[in-house]
Amino acid sequence: MGCQGCCCCWSAGHLNQDNARFLLLAALIVLYMVCGAAVFSAIERAQECKAKEQWEEKLLNFSLNHNLSLDEIRGFLREYEEATAAGIRIGDSRPRWDFTGAFYFVGTVVSTIGFGMTTPATVGGKVFLIFYGLIGCAGTILFFNLFLERLITVIAYIMKSCHERQLRKKGVLQSDNQRGSGTSEADSMVGWKPSVYYVMLILCMASLIISCCASAMYTPIEGWSYFDSLYFCFVAFSTIGFGDLVSSQNAQYESQGLYRFGNFVFILMGVCCIYSLFNVISILIKQSVNWILKKMECRCCQCQRKALLLRRNVVTPSNVRSGQEISIETDGVIESETDGRRLSGEMISMKDFLASNKVSLAILQKQLSETANGCPRQASVSARHKGFSGGVGALAIMNNRLAETSGDR
Repeated sequence: MGCQGCCCCWSAGHLNQDNARFLLLAALIVLYMVCGAAVFSAIERAQECKAKEQWEEKLLNFSLNHNLSLDEIRGFLREYEEATAAGIRIGDSRPRWDFTGAFYFVGTVVSTIGFGMTTPATVGGKVFLIFYGLIGCAGTILFFNLFLERLITVIAYIMKSCHERQLRKKGVLQSDNQRGSGTSEADSMVGWKPSVYYVMLILCMASLIISCCASAMYTPIEGWSYFDSLYFCFVAFSTIGFGDLVSSQNAQYESQGLYRFGNFVFILMGVCCIYSLFNVISILIKQSVNWILKKMECRCCQCQRKALLLRRNVVTPSNVRSGQEISIETDGVIESETDGRRLSGEMISMKDFLASNKVSLAILQKQLSETANGCPRQASVSARHKGFSGGVGALAIMNNRLAETSGDR
């Protein structure tokens, strides 16, 4: 009765831990997307409307000054958009599909960045991209995972060495030439692992340093502001790849070979570090989800315990319950929804009947029988034993038989 009004009972009573975690994470992601959409809409919508009004005004003035209809101008602009999609740019820009341009394109494909400034226009190119990207993206993800393993190993080794050095300075650990053959406090360092928070901090600092160095290179060469360069670094390194800012797209640069090599190195290092950082942050998100589920489960268990006590106070005679204290092993045990149905007289399935309760049948029946006869005895009841919660008629006879059998043992 009290548990029906609790909004968290579904996670503990109907779903296992993995499904509950999955659904809670999905709900949090949807909520996160809704909040993000609301924020971006509030920030960017006014600028979009203002830009559209300015564009319509310029289009109308151009139409009047050159005696052209708006339909003719819009038709020409549509053709320009098609040319842009095919890789044609106004001004001095490098070819899209020479070898260097194609190599840059496949780099954005296998890294899943996908800037979008270059896309295949032929049917053959699109078909080849499907199969090429399928293998290339899988291989690159495997490379990122292997890179993450080695990066975490290096970080853990460095942090462990620093931790041991601090302990030696404090006199907690002995140096290698002072260790005896017996067990020492250094043995506890064998299974030592660095904190995930320190690993996240190190990856954040590494990503920030790479982004700042790359932005210092992009700002003078590409002509972007330093903030736009930082923005490009995050969009590229996180493989979001909007395509509004793309590096190395002009036909000529000063020290062009050196710049393109530096651009490749920075993007490779940045993608690896940000990918590793995302994996570490996902661990923290999982811990947060588990913490939320634990709080929900604790609250649900309290509701179930209260509801169970209310039902047992109604069903069980007072002379049976007199002199007994509520404990986790007996009355305070957390039972499933089928226990409530059984106490209320509803029909249950054989599966629920065989696996619902967590109290030993023989010990519980012996306790009830001895209490009713006026000679209660203490019995050690473990919540790990599985059985039934008691019975009448044929079930009671079977319980007595099991109790005798357990007593003989």
